[in-house]
Order: sequence, then structure tokens, then C-alpha cells
Amino acid sequence: MIKLFSGYARNIIEQLPPGRLLALDVFRGITIAAMILVNNPGSWSYVYGPMAHAQWHGWTITDLIFPFFIFIAGVSVAIVMNRELAKGTDKKYLLKHALIRASKLFALGLFLALFYYNFTDPEFSWLDARLFSIRVMGVLQRIGLVYFATVVIVLYWGNIGRAVWAVALLLGYWALLMLVPYSDASGIQYVGLLEFGNSLPAYVDNLLLTGKHLYYASAEPFAFDPEGIISTVPAISGCLAGVFTGNLLTNKDTSLTAKTKKMLVIGLVCAIAGELWGLVFPVNKALWTSSFVLMTTGWALIILAALTWLIDIRGKKYWSAPFVVCGANAIFFFMFSGVVARILLMIPVADTTLKGWLFSQVFQPAFGNFNGSLMFAISFMFACYWVLDYLYRRKIFFKV
Repeated sequence: MIKLFSGYARNIIEQLPPGRLLALDVFRGITIAAMILVNNPGSWSYVYGPMAHAQWHGWTITDLIFPFFIFIAGVSVAIVMNRELAKGTDKKYLLKHALIRASKLFALGLFLALFYYNFTDPEFSWLDARLFSIRVMGVLQRIGLVYFATVVIVLYWGNIGRAVWAVALLLGYWALLMLVPYSDASGIQYVGLLEFGNSLPAYVDNLLLTGKHLYYASAEPFAFDPEGIISTVPAISGCLAGVFTGNLLTNKDTSLTAKTKKMLVIGLVCAIAGELWGLVFPVNKALWTSSFVLMTTGWALIILAALTWLIDIRGKKYWSAPFVVCGANAIFFFMFSGVVARILLMIPVADTTLKGWLFSQVFQPAFGNFNGSLMFAISFMFACYWVLDYLYRRKIFFKV
């Protein structure tokens, strides 16, 4: 088995272009694989603590995954834009291309929101439950919006301007949440609250999108979305942090060792600063607080530095081959897994769904409640990986 994996890994790694920073590909693959793993437990009633989001303030390992993806998107923006601008590509063309890509990401997110039909309920109305109540925001929608905003800033501002934007967005978001008053339907005024269903982001989401189009539709006094409207704003700073990291990684005048040390030091400073800021402006993923952005950016830099040291400096790289495969088709991986997960919930079996039957009749009896739920998630991820590997071997890559 070890020899078989060694040959498989060597074949993947040695086919990569020379000079490519493998750590970034691996980081992307680890992030998307982790996202698929935590999104698909056998039962949401049996999830180990680290694989669930923090209930409100605070964070778990799972809370790092989405901001890591946004950070990596920023690194990619820097690499691509630096290359295209160096070639003299027109900025308007790049802006148009970014808008099209962002629109596609947003549309894919809406597709996932619509892709479901409850065949177990004869009274189910897809029009009422899905189309007329579509969740407008979501993971891919946020990525699309943040990506486009970041491209605009990168194209029309230099490094100083980008830094000003990054800081201003974080401080501005903090000021909005702490200082801007808002009122509920009874006229009661609030200011500076960061409660579930009672915060400025929740107020804005409820006002502009209304409850039935939001993830937490029953939250009181305001329905809201964890990927809401104004809570998307500070995420742009996390993407800009990725841009600065991408600039560092593509700087030919600095050695890879020096780059790694710099990422580690800055990462530690950001992680600590985020935790300290969190003492007065709590770290909260659902609100995407500024302290959350700073803390997660720090951990992204620390992990990328560790991977760079291990893979690109020490040369310990063959273990990472499966993550290269995952990262090569990251958006497809997310979409494919999302569609399959919904199909498992749509197919009726006995008095439940195919997913419910697999968990209760196969995984739960064999492994127990929590381990069975985890084994379902792992099995689901490997099943999706088999498709990714098939595509990778045939050099089929889906780009948005």
C-alpha cells in the first residue's frame, strides 16, 4: 500500500511545472478538503466539537476554513494580476474578466441554493420553498463579491492604497457595528450589540433581503445570514492580506527562507493582535468581525509558512499529492460535493432519505454515533476525491 501511494504521489508531484510554489497548491487543497469534510457529517446531531462552528463568540478549527479560502483567493489575485499587468494587459479587460468570474461564482451559489426537492413530502412546493424563498447570500456569493472588490482595489491602488483599504475596512466595520444605531419593528433602538439576531449586520440583512431569504430566518428580532451583506465588507481585508502575501511570494529579490520567516512573524503578530482585539470586539465568524479577520489571517500566514518550510524548503512533498489534486479543481470539488450531498437528501429510502438510511443502517451500527458521523463524512470526501482524481489524471480542470 505504501509503495502504491508512493508511486501515485511521485507521478503527481513530478508532473508539476518547475519553480511552482507547491505549498500554496497544498494549502488550497487542504482547505477545500476540510470544507467538504466538515460540511457533510452523517448526522448534525453527532459532530465532534472541533468540526463544528463556534456557537457564537469564539472560534474552532472549522471557523478557520472559509477565511483561509478567501485569503488564498487573494494570493491568486496577486499572482495573476502581477503577471497580466507586467504583460501590459488592459485594466478594463481585467476588470471585465473579474466581473464575469464574480458573477459566475454568485450564480453557482444561487444554483446550489435552488438545487433541492423534497421527494419525501407530497405537499412540498419547490417554487415556495426554494425559488420564492431563495437564500440570496452564501459561501460562493461572498467569494465572488470579495474577489471582485479585491481586483478593483488591486488594479487601481498601489501597495500603500491597498494597505489603507485593508485597515480602513476593518476599522470602519468595527465603527459601524459599535456606533451606528438601529431600531426594531417596535421602535426600540439598539446600538453596539453583537448578539444572535440582534446586531447591525442582522438589521441590514433583514431590512434588505427579508427573513425568508436568509439562513437564520427565524432569528429574533432580526433574521440574518452568516454570509450577509455588510459582514462581507471586512472579508475584503482578508483577501487583501492574501494579495500582500502573493506579492511577497512572487518577489524574486527575496529568498524563500526569508519569505517564510516573514510570513511566520507577521502571522504570529496578526493572530495575537486578533485575539487581543477580540477581548473588546469579540472574534465571531457569523458576524465576520474585524478581530476574526485579523486572527484568521494570522493563522493562514502561519500555516502557509509551515507548509512552505516543509514542502518547498525541506523537500518533504510527496505526502501532499492528494491535496494538489483537491486544489486543482477546488470550485468543482465544492460544487460537486454540494450537488451529491443534496441528492443524498432528496432520494427517499424507507421512511427517511438515502443519507439518513446510510448513516443509521451502515455507519452508525458499525462505528457508533459520533464516529459513525465522522466516518460518513470521511467516506463522502473520499468518494468525491475519486472523481477529482479521475479528472486530474485526464488533465480536466474546471475554471470559473
